Amino acid sequence: MKSKLLLIILDGVPWRNFRRLFGNLEGWVASGEARVWKMQSVLPSTSASCYASIHTGVPPQVHGILSNDVRFRVKLPDIFSEVSAAGGKTGAVTHSYWSEFFNRYPFDFVRDIEYDEPGGPITHGRFHTMTGYGHDNQMTPSDVDLFATLTMLAARFGIDYGILHTCTMDSMGHRFGHDCVEMDKACFTMDAMLAAFLPRWREAGYEVIVTADHGQSDRGHHGGAGDDQQHFALYYFGAAKGPEKDVLLDQLQLAPTILSRLGVPAPGTMTAKPFLL
Repeated sequence: MKSKLLLIILDGVPWRNFRRLFGNLEGWVASGEARVWKMQSVLPSTSASCYASIHTGVPPQVHGILSNDVRFRVKLPDIFSEVSAAGGKTGAVTHSYWSEFFNRYPFDFVRDIEYDEPGGPITHGRFHTMTGYGHDNQMTPSDVDLFATLTMLAARFGIDYGILHTCTMDSMGHRFGHDCVEMDKACFTMDAMLAAFLPRWREAGYEVIVTADHGQSDRGHHGGAGDDQQHFALYYFGAAKGPEKDVLLDQLQLAPTILSRLGVPAPGTMTAKPFLL
């Protein structure tokens, strides 16, 4: 691999909350150690649809994951499959949907909760399901545990590409909305937890992208076409050159950009241009 990269997906954080409530991320932007752009999600701006587009670089109307209830093993090339085919090692600390889309479907609680499969597209997987999720019980694991697990995979296995996905912010948004004391505190806590790990990842030689899959409205909704539902921030830590700060990035650019940074050719299905060079 030309470089190593970690993708951190904070599910359901709208642009406004990233820019006003994540003081550590904004501090690194102010210091010049990170850069930030606005990115627009695919439609529908539904979680599963966005997950599949983030990794395949094609819209939901092409990959077929059109809602959280329509799930199957996606047959298109994706970041995991392309990195593994190029001889790299991948890691995932995510919701189980990612394992279903990019390794095998359906998810088996015992077989798939944790696996190390050198021949698979996801070399090292550690997953959670949020089974029983609802308004009164988020069923989300601690984000410190997730960050620590990704750090362990990087240190123990030397993964070239790793993704971490947490639903804490999305779940808080659905429960409380985004203009409230509870969300202010949730963003502050997430920012502080993430801050403890970012320097360690950078010292280990990883470029890091911190972003979301979609935004959310103040009423806690996403799926539609409003800017609050589709727009979110993308923070980049690394040496690559990027566009001007006011350029609106397309979510379909993320997969070919990551492959480009790793030195892996993008498959023909990924037609969007990388935004990092």
